Amino acid sequence: MTPHPDPQAGAAVKAADRAHVFHSWSAQGLIDPLAVAGAEGSYFWDYDGNRYLDFTSGLVYTNIGYQHPKVVAAIQEQAGKLTTFAPAFAVEARSEAARLIAERTPGDLDKIFFTNGGAEAVEHAIRMARLHTGRPKVLSTYRSYHGGTATAVNVTGDPRRWASDNGTSGVVHFWGPFLYRSPFYATTEAEECERALRHLEDTIAFEGPATIAAIILETIPGTAGIMTPPPGYLAGVREICDRYGIVFVLDEVMAGFGRTGKWFAAEHFDVTPDLLTFAKGVNSGYVPLGGVAISQKIAATFETRPYPGGLTYSGHPLACAAAVATINVMAEEKVVENAAHIGETVLGPGLRELAERHPSVGEVRGTGVFWALDLVKDRETREPLVPYNATGAANAPMAAFAAACKKNGLWPFVNMNRTHTVPPCNVTEAEAKEGLAALDAALSVADEHAA
Repeated sequence: MTPHPDPQAGAAVKAADRAHVFHSWSAQGLIDPLAVAGAEGSYFWDYDGNRYLDFTSGLVYTNIGYQHPKVVAAIQEQAGKLTTFAPAFAVEARSEAARLIAERTPGDLDKIFFTNGGAEAVEHAIRMARLHTGRPKVLSTYRSYHGGTATAVNVTGDPRRWASDNGTSGVVHFWGPFLYRSPFYATTEAEECERALRHLEDTIAFEGPATIAAIILETIPGTAGIMTPPPGYLAGVREICDRYGIVFVLDEVMAGFGRTGKWFAAEHFDVTPDLLTFAKGVNSGYVPLGGVAISQKIAATFETRPYPGGLTYSGHPLACAAAVATINVMAEEKVVENAAHIGETVLGPGLRELAERHPSVGEVRGTGVFWALDLVKDRETREPLVPYNATGAANAPMAAFAAACKKNGLWPFVNMNRTHTVPPCNVTEAEAKEGLAALDAALSVADEHAA
């Protein structure tokens, strides 16, 4: 679709936004949201006719791109048949969505509790774990993000937690593996794995194993930096959980549904958790939907004991119809296979080639269509291009890099000193190469701040 400029309409949209919309994670008077006129596939455009290749997939959720006609049609059809219905009833779209999800989750994660998004999924997974074990504490890593609701933001390990931290949440943070910035002074993946697991065991010992309900990990941490865990780490966590009777929760809200070149990232590591949270890519974000995939062991706890939790819109028919259509589209059009192919043949090699030529790139890491460039001032010292949680003038180098991306028609995902390459899972080779070219030009701006 070709964008048609209409600056007057754009000005009206922006004026209404500024007057009435309260934006998340923002100082309201310091932001200037782009007024979006439309989107299709891997692109969106504004009212001035500027078109952007979206290397953010919205917020890493438009796994099949914008406005996929089959999913749009499925939502329209469901709206004509049954727009909504209470969650206590069996509804065709809800039942079919649960069946299709359960078919693809690893192991015996065959019961699906539907939520409206990822944060609620994490809330309920932790509640299930606490009720199943009768224990209060939850362990999660620094360098993680699990959502913005009360419990989810407390298990989050990045600065967005700080304003909501409280001492009664029962959350303990520990260091997960990250060889490039190893907190364990490791020099190999094997050392990083061994030392990270030992650190986790020490944390459990000092917190008291009998007090810990769950360990929750992003299978591959997303917003925190796309740090793929070293071989053996997740299997090691699984073993530790089994030994101490701790529920193992994997958060696949961002990494799931094709993002890593597998239906779920857990498949890369041959690990099955007790609970798995999902959202985002389950229906490409077309209608809000999330959920928890539940193992037989956890489900059995609530076979004759009521689960004390629910949501008015749990398994909303429009959202579930979108999920059914999305999953079917992904299977029919081999979207997961495309994500793996693009990662192996275009993005991975292309990003590593950029790293060779740009001194601001310290490390390239990722898989599928889930990549991060760690930008640095100095490759030898690995000093980040901007300080941790930088704002204002301290963040100027990353702000300049992001502006250069947009000038070149690329909308980037930027967080702290990183840019993430996370286009739709059905991105084409040509689109991926177009994005790499825009990154190439923008990295020259970052290079000005590197040694």
